[in-house]
Amino acid sequence: MPRDPRPGLRVTPELVVPEAELAWRFSRSSGPGGQGVNTADSRVELSWDVVASAVLSDAQRARVVERLGGRLVGGVLTVAASEHRAQLRNREAARVRLAALVADALAPPGPRRRATRPTRGSVTRRLDAKKQRSGVKRLRRPPSD
Repeated sequence: MPRDPRPGLRVTPELVVPEAELAWRFSRSSGPGGQGVNTADSRVELSWDVVASAVLSDAQRARVVERLGGRLVGGVLTVAASEHRAQLRNREAARVRLAALVADALAPPGPRRRATRPTRGSVTRRLDAKKQRSGVKRLRRPPSD
């Protein structure tokens, strides 16, 4: 098999995860298939140990762990790809998915939300709509004598 020319997984222009830190696992995909459904290990799982990674600074590691904490199992981030029939295409899909996840986690937070108040007109429109709706429901009630 020819050697992959990429030195690692490029997450951002500054951050490249070396191939040595990535762990691959292959298994059989679920769902319908053809002749090779029982023999081809086309499902791909790509794992990266975020906590033990040497390419992240302490601030980057803290941000990734904070934002992806629900997806980490023992400090390891895992993505799976099984949408293609070919293992090579699933490998590429897993690489793209992992890179996008980490890039989103590393992105700086957006600007803080400024608290605003609803306008007087929107408040009156909302209350008028509530009064109209309650009037409709009141007319639906059976008459009380």
